Amino acid sequence: MAEILFYVLSAIALASAAGVVLAKSPMMSVLSLLGSFFCLAVIYLLAGFQFLAAAQILVYAGAILVLFLFVIMLLNLGDMGAVAERSNALLEGTAAKLGAVLALGIGIVGLVAASRAAFRPVEVEPGKGLDDLNALALQLFGRYSLPFEAASILLLSTMVAVIALAKRQRKTDRGGGKA
Repeated sequence: MAEILFYVLSAIALASAAGVVLAKSPMMSVLSLLGSFFCLAVIYLLAGFQFLAAAQILVYAGAILVLFLFVIMLLNLGDMGAVAERSNALLEGTAAKLGAVLALGIGIVGLVAASRAAFRPVEVEPGKGLDDLNALALQLFGRYSLPFEAASILLLSTMVAVIALAKRQRKTDRGGGKA
């Protein structure tokens, strides 16, 4: 049963990921991304990674998705006709064809590598799962504390830059004088 659920959730996650790229509305892209995040969280639960599933929901589906929604609302993407025309033009170039061929090649290489890999089952103590939170915390706040803090500073500076750009855009729209 778990294997069937894994394949169903994987298919839904891939369809949601395709919906993120192919949706004409930014809000539909965000909702598709939410579906993909939830499917990945359930796949983590099936694999025995309870902590990663909780982190997936809290960090990605909670914080990152809300940040995307705020950016969409701040940028006020009102004229969706122009966005739809631009998105159709992006799908018709040599860069799009090259990207599709590159993605297909990476996918084939990944499938070949996965078929040749020897997977062995992991021994899990009953009730403990695969997550050792003490070891994870020691690594995250010990060895990887500098990259962890650098990522948080990068996210904070990105958020400040988006807000500054949105305010600058609003000032030029109000004071531009175009009638």
